[in-house]
Amino acid sequence: MTDAIISNATALSGWRKSSYSGSEGGSCVEVLDNYPAGTPVRDSKNPAGPALLFPSPNWSSFVAAVKTGTLPV
Repeated sequence: MTDAIISNATALSGWRKSSYSGSEGGSCVEVLDNYPAGTPVRDSKNPAGPALLFPSPNWSSFVAAVKTGTLPV
């Protein structure tokens, strides 16, 4: 569960495309590193839209599960 929603993600700078997003465009997830309140995540197709703000430990656990293939279905 997220702690917060950032209503206009363009208010933040430094977004990067997730390394797990495809290179062909389309569905991409962007994250913002080193944000003090957590890890913002947004849809690259809607950069001015909302970003979800996850607590950093929760985001780290999610990324680790994706990398190891242990993400529960």
